[in-house]
Amino acid sequence: MENIPPGEKINQPQQFIGYWGYGSGRELEARLNIIKTLHTTSHQLLNLDSLSENNYPIWNVVYIAISQESILPINCPIHHSEGVAGISASGISTYLHSDSSFLPDVWVKLHRSDRLILGREPFGKVPLYWIQQEQVIWFASRLQLLLKVVENLEVNIPGLYGYSCFSYVPNPLTPVNQIFAVPAGEELVWQSQSESQKLSTPISQPLLQWRQAGVQIKDETTSVKELQTLLQQAVERQISDLKDEPVGVFLSGGLDSSVVAALLVQAGIKVIGYTLDFGNAGISESLYAEIVAQHLQIPLVKVDANPHQIQKALIPTVQALDLPFGDGVTVPLFLLGQRARQDTRVIFNGEGGDQLFAGWTNKPLIAAGIYESENLSIQENFIKQYLRTFHRLGGYEAQIYQPHIYDQIQNLHPEDWIAEALDPEYCTAVLHRLRRASLMLKGSQNIHPRATALGFVHGLFVRSPFCDLPLAEWTFQVSGELCLQGVCEKYILKRTVENLLPSEIVWRQKRGMGVPLTSWCLNEFWNQIGNWLNPGKLRLENRFSPHLAAQIAGGKLGATIQGRRIGEILWLLIIWQLWRVYVFGEEPGQESFDHPFWIPQKLWRFPKTWQA
Repeated sequence: MENIPPGEKINQPQQFIGYWGYGSGRELEARLNIIKTLHTTSHQLLNLDSLSENNYPIWNVVYIAISQESILPINCPIHHSEGVAGISASGISTYLHSDSSFLPDVWVKLHRSDRLILGREPFGKVPLYWIQQEQVIWFASRLQLLLKVVENLEVNIPGLYGYSCFSYVPNPLTPVNQIFAVPAGEELVWQSQSESQKLSTPISQPLLQWRQAGVQIKDETTSVKELQTLLQQAVERQISDLKDEPVGVFLSGGLDSSVVAALLVQAGIKVIGYTLDFGNAGISESLYAEIVAQHLQIPLVKVDANPHQIQKALIPTVQALDLPFGDGVTVPLFLLGQRARQDTRVIFNGEGGDQLFAGWTNKPLIAAGIYESENLSIQENFIKQYLRTFHRLGGYEAQIYQPHIYDQIQNLHPEDWIAEALDPEYCTAVLHRLRRASLMLKGSQNIHPRATALGFVHGLFVRSPFCDLPLAEWTFQVSGELCLQGVCEKYILKRTVENLLPSEIVWRQKRGMGVPLTSWCLNEFWNQIGNWLNPGKLRLENRFSPHLAAQIAGGKLGATIQGRRIGEILWLLIIWQLWRVYVFGEEPGQESFDHPFWIPQKLWRFPKTWQA
């Protein structure tokens, strides 16, 4: 099997599925062929059934191109002498700083043929899933491929509960029983026992821990100089394979994406910017994107994200995401990728900047962290305070779930899913602790895997310069005062790039992408909510309260679910309903008319009558 050298580009994004273990080679290959025949572009890597004669496990891998535009041939991006499968979000290998090696973003390795290793890099750009059936491990980089392996599909209730708390399913859970995710920054290792032909319980091996450095850099001049070098090197690693073709940048007009665009232009790369246009609804960022594009002298493409386009792309987005991701930004990002694919095969983004440089969401927790340092007994409260930063349905369990689901989650505590990320053993300073948590939770389990999935479906390689290990590890050496200075977040990054961009871009207050979910749900999508979250369908599903949508739309579910939160929570539930039908394959159920969404929203004056 030929290795592709570091920096060499492959033709198109792809996924893989394979197996390893003790079983009938013919039966396993037949099951794999069923999956392969569902996709017109696939490439079987190897078939080593002959190894079973020596009591070694048998294995097989198939690469599959899953995108709206499939192009042959498929090359297999293997980057390690022991590797049997691996893919990269960027299309080039990743420098794994911890052991000075080059690896893809996810990898499958065999060690002496009797040990299986599944691994992921720490930013979580590409997911990796597995399931054990008797003495066979099935693994895949896409959940939908493994769904074909499971005989009796069932929703995983802890996974569903985690989704309702975070808007993503926390690792190692997935929303499907029996299927698990490999956590980012870990390897799972199975050992075969040749005499008994059985597999050991997998052992988890952390590859890297985000950890506060013992000596902190406090000098601003030193930090600026070092950060300038690190940013340039991070971009150089991401452009090593590019020649004269243009690349795209998802340009919101915020600091992070603007920095990426500026560094690419500085490096001599041809850049096209893409920004969203929500029309008169929401908070427009396109004006700031125009300022950046004019300053850098690059073309800027405005992508129409009106309600009609959003609704049209909703189901394709859910299918592309593979897992349910409940954030409202996903469909607009799908539209950006769809348009960018007309011009380029490589897209850059500014994802990861908030995690590295203490973005705006950390501010409310700083005071709590300072208070906690003076009163160690409130450690648990700090974890709960961080949990509330997700702003989802945690705390409303008794109101949103059917009684039998509520009974099943009584012994589940979402704090347990975030406790390790917030462990003060690794970071004693509050800001480093919050950044570690953001990297491990909101970054690796939500932001980065969904960005990759939405790029892959359009045949785009996705490159995130802030997901650079030397850069990320350096940020844990920087004193917190240089990241958050007074009310100014990302201070050291702003000081470093202030000569690259207009001051109104560098020093303006962070606002985030203003996706107008509440406006859409209470206006253009009003009638459609009666279909997506129909009481009759929810009754058949038998997981959520049937009249939940009317309660939320009327602002009656809880005091914290008002204003913009109404749209965010409705969207969270809409994505789940579409995921369970169009990805998981459940029956949608019959519609009923005991809801207010079939009448004009302006005429709805008595919402309580619909909750009887």
